[in-house]
Amino acid sequence: MKQAFCLKVIALCAAVFALFASCSANKAGAVSYEFTGIRRGNLERTVSSSGTINPVATVRVLPRMSGKVEEVHFDYNDTVKRGDVLARLNTDMLRLQRDQLNSSVQKARANYELQLINFRSQEALAERGLISEFELRSARTNLNNQRADLAVAESNLRVKETEINQYAFITSPIDGIVLDRNINVGDTVVDSASNNSSSIFTIAENLREMQIEAMVGELDVTSISKEQQVRFTLESLPGRRFRGVVENIRMIPVVSSGVVSYTVIINVDNRDGSLMPGMTCAVDFIVESAEDILMVPNAALRYLPTSLSADQVSEMQFNASLANMNEEQKEAAIKARAEQAAAQRQTQNSNQGLSQIMMGNQTNANRMAGGSGTRRQAGGSGEARRARPTVVYRNLWFVSGDGKLEVMQVRTGISDGVNTEIITDEDLEGRQVILRERI
Repeated sequence: MKQAFCLKVIALCAAVFALFASCSANKAGAVSYEFTGIRRGNLERTVSSSGTINPVATVRVLPRMSGKVEEVHFDYNDTVKRGDVLARLNTDMLRLQRDQLNSSVQKARANYELQLINFRSQEALAERGLISEFELRSARTNLNNQRADLAVAESNLRVKETEINQYAFITSPIDGIVLDRNINVGDTVVDSASNNSSSIFTIAENLREMQIEAMVGELDVTSISKEQQVRFTLESLPGRRFRGVVENIRMIPVVSSGVVSYTVIINVDNRDGSLMPGMTCAVDFIVESAEDILMVPNAALRYLPTSLSADQVSEMQFNASLANMNEEQKEAAIKARAEQAAAQRQTQNSNQGLSQIMMGNQTNANRMAGGSGTRRQAGGSGEARRARPTVVYRNLWFVSGDGKLEVMQVRTGISDGVNTEIITDEDLEGRQVILRERI
């Protein structure tokens, strides 16, 4: 019995040891990956916004006099020409007032003519010395007053004639299309000079050319420029994509809930008439675009292996970066890394007493002085690189043919937020890289 019990204990211990060894092996190296392929395609970097479609130019027609609407000749969506009569106001009272003013003109003319005869008589008497200078000047002043009264009466009559023959007829100031009509027969309109006046017609100059007013945030507006290409879609016309061009960026900021935005005007061709005023649209400003390029998902560029220590990852990434350097750059990078490692070792071993610490600090100071020169040199080369188009290198991890984890450094280009362009002289199309680790 004791022997059987011992055998069972031994077997159980062996099983536990095997399970522990298996778990340890899995933890150490048996990591499962999810892969993705480097592929070719097209990429665009865009700035998204929303906007409203409006006519390029609209004119609000206001009445030039008050009165009752007698006739309305045009309705919504009607095409009008400049000078067409849109509506006519009632002129019955105006005609009566014109008759009164006409009588006033006749009366003023009669008084003027009578005063003119009187002045000529006074002037003849003054030549003979029969009246004083004061009487002559009084006669001349009365004549001038009568002349002025006649001019005022004639001017008032012309104003009334203008109201009857012109202002009573509300005409179109431009060629266009009636977008809005706010009057009906029998309505009373108010002169445009009054604060209570409102537009009675709204006319769009041309609906074949429209514009979008899009709001762009302050962080993205620097990516927008005049003549930039724009793509937009409408919920009312699913499946269709429209194009436009940036016409202008208005410099006046619009602040809403603490967010600063700017209005961007986009010109749109509407020859087919499918776009209507007031439609809302989703706008994409095309900042950069590239066709037939190598690309990879952004998640692959962000991946870091969890099975390696930070030092191992750093060492492998450093070795991979050497492939993108020339011989001079490689030597400088290797030297700088060696100096950095030596400084770290010196720091770790500098805790053996006060004297040793002081000596270590002095040594580190000397090393830092030498190291800072190297870093400034590297910084200079970095500034030189920034003088050229910005070059950014990222890491891609993959499993080699013998099953080892490897990393390569690639130059990246534009990104649409999901995929990123890879710029390389090698043909990496179809190459499998690690996307993430499987749980």
